[in-house]
Amino acid sequence: MITRNLFLFLSQNKYVKGKARKWGPKLGAHSLIAGETIQEAMDTVRELNAKGLSATVDHLGEFVYTREEAEESANYCMRTLDAIAESGVDCNLSLKLTSLGLDVDRNLCRDNMMAILETAEKHGGIFVRIDMEDYSHLDATLELLHELRQTYTNVGTAVQGYLFRAEKDVDRLKGTNIRLIKGAYKESPEVVYQKQEDVDANYVKIIKRHMLNGSYAAVATHDHNVIAEIKQFAEDNGIPREQFEFQMLYGFRTDMQEEIVKEGYKMRIYVPFGEDWYGYYMRRMAERPQNIVFGVRGLLSK
Repeated sequence: MITRNLFLFLSQNKYVKGKARKWGPKLGAHSLIAGETIQEAMDTVRELNAKGLSATVDHLGEFVYTREEAEESANYCMRTLDAIAESGVDCNLSLKLTSLGLDVDRNLCRDNMMAILETAEKHGGIFVRIDMEDYSHLDATLELLHELRQTYTNVGTAVQGYLFRAEKDVDRLKGTNIRLIKGAYKESPEVVYQKQEDVDANYVKIIKRHMLNGSYAAVATHDHNVIAEIKQFAEDNGIPREQFEFQMLYGFRTDMQEEIVKEGYKMRIYVPFGEDWYGYYMRRMAERPQNIVFGVRGLLSK
């Protein structure tokens, strides 16, 4: 727990973040981040597609405090959608509302999202995923999603299984394409389960509930036990494979990713890219102790 809390603290430390870029290669960040440019991201997606894997790309960016930064981020998302269409790759777009100005002005964020979704529709309805952030942004995210879905169908979000309220949120989002995750932010014990076994149990519970609701489920996990359980659950309940997919992070459990595809299931890889990789990388270190091996190997490589 101390190690996890340390990495979560470091993920939000602006001073350390400012020094981190030069550490990237040494920390092993290149193994988890698909480069810094849109072109590098598209090259990575092509490689994944060639193995039968779908993808979603996320231009990493945090700590947006001005209108100009938010608009720049939105424009980058639209250029990424243009690149997806031009490349002809099997790929969605993931993004964070804070990077589009949610903490600056809600209307600014909404307008940026609408422009992004219009661009996605122009390119045949590329799906756009609103990643879930920390608890302080949860209600604002769901409210804006509800507003957007009055006009657009190619947009969804994520639900974090460690939250006490996750089951209610899943029911509220019936009919929405949801990415179901365990949760990676440090939150108060007043709102999240603290024991891993409780998180795991609630996570599986909300996946099954969403699938039984007849909604599309993106099951995002590296846990082979959860994957096996969901496969069996779908078979036992007559849930077609077209109603769900598995998702994993770029750089993790690559053999399992390809094996799941060979079994006839859809597997989508979450592909982060961009210069502002630090916060994402540190949260991955905090999320699972096994991930720390990437950083340790890098630090000992010279």
